[in-house]
Amino acid sequence: MFIFRPQVALVSTALSIAAVTTAFATPKTWAAPNPDSSKAIIDEVWQVINGDYLDTTFNGTNWPAVRSQYLNRTYTSKEEVYDAVREMLDKLEDPYTRFLDPQQLKNMQISTSGELTGVGVQITQDEKTKDITVIAPIEGSPASQAGLLNKDVIVQVDDTNIRGMDLNEAVSLIRGPVNSNVTLTVLRGQEQLSFKIKRARIEIHPVRFSAQMNPAGTVGYIRLNQFSSNATSEMREAIQELKKQRVTGFVLDLRSNPGGLLYSSAEIARMWMGEGTIVATVDRKGGEDKLTSDKNTLTDKPLVILVDGGSASASEILAGALQDHQRAILLGTQTFGKGLVQSVMPLEDDSGLSLTVAKYMTPNGRDINKKGIEPDIEVKLTDKQRGDLFQDPSKLGTASDPQYAKAVAELNKQVEKQRWEKVTVATQYLYSYLKSLVVN
Repeated sequence: MFIFRPQVALVSTALSIAAVTTAFATPKTWAAPNPDSSKAIIDEVWQVINGDYLDTTFNGTNWPAVRSQYLNRTYTSKEEVYDAVREMLDKLEDPYTRFLDPQQLKNMQISTSGELTGVGVQITQDEKTKDITVIAPIEGSPASQAGLLNKDVIVQVDDTNIRGMDLNEAVSLIRGPVNSNVTLTVLRGQEQLSFKIKRARIEIHPVRFSAQMNPAGTVGYIRLNQFSSNATSEMREAIQELKKQRVTGFVLDLRSNPGGLLYSSAEIARMWMGEGTIVATVDRKGGEDKLTSDKNTLTDKPLVILVDGGSASASEILAGALQDHQRAILLGTQTFGKGLVQSVMPLEDDSGLSLTVAKYMTPNGRDINKKGIEPDIEVKLTDKQRGDLFQDPSKLGTASDPQYAKAVAELNKQVEKQRWEKVTVATQYLYSYLKSLVVN
């Protein structure tokens, strides 16, 4: 989850860790700034980490000594300074806390427009093994069409072995000009596979929807790919349009949705749930901040949410909130398990810093980091089924989609249950009314 200064916006980039964004204040200053301009960025990064990083032990590192170590060096180029910053951050052993050079930061900012360039895959790095793992390919992207799947471990880019490589270095190898090719070699379980992918300009449409007939009534299917800046308005439009078509219930598909903007996740939660807490964030001092919902929902129709191992961050906020409030049934497989909040802060030379500043909890107080959210109903897909579905996204939410078929079956049960509940309430009201007439 990411936090930004107010003037900057962010969604998950095509080659970055899944993110959630909100606003962030100017950093505190804890030590006298270094006057040497060549070392200013090192000192600025150190100050921000010192003042706001979630882990106040700094991974057991003597953080003041780290400042002295890197400021006492001599640097002859900006690249040496940037390398030093990355080396300094490596001591925290936190894959979500990382330095962004000006181009990387710009790529994040550009992505809020709903357009990316590259192969279109969200990746993360395991803290212990350093494996670079696919969270999810962006739907319809070159990576998705080539066949990359959630949990694939990328071991080679073209002829370069990237095992143990810094995430930023790996990202720079995978990125490249539009229409150029890159070959990604991955491990999928014990099998090694190679994918030749042509980089492209990727236009992201976060929401698509359709009304689908079934014996129990019309089902509203909504596919949400990413919590980008326009996801809220598109979700509202989808719900309202499907209500006009008199759907009996909804299936919301969050599979392989790696996250995005925090306010988008909260606003979408408010469309579905009643009054209550959506998510709570807890900072380094134990301070808690809650996002809440009122009673102004768009619909109270039954809801089933599809999730999988690629559902991360903002997806888990939404799924966790609706599950805790018993507003939705979760169906699929365990989610990714990213329960940390990042701040992405622009630095003085137009570079940036992503740092972990808080963790989030579901309304019932669940810490899902590295654990994920267990679905109410587990329905697994084979690797072949996942590959077939996500290589051809038009199959998602159709009869060719086994998880969707199970979701519709469960939704029909919920629709019937809701109908009987309404009948029961009406019957009780009628009984009370007739009884009052007899008494009178």
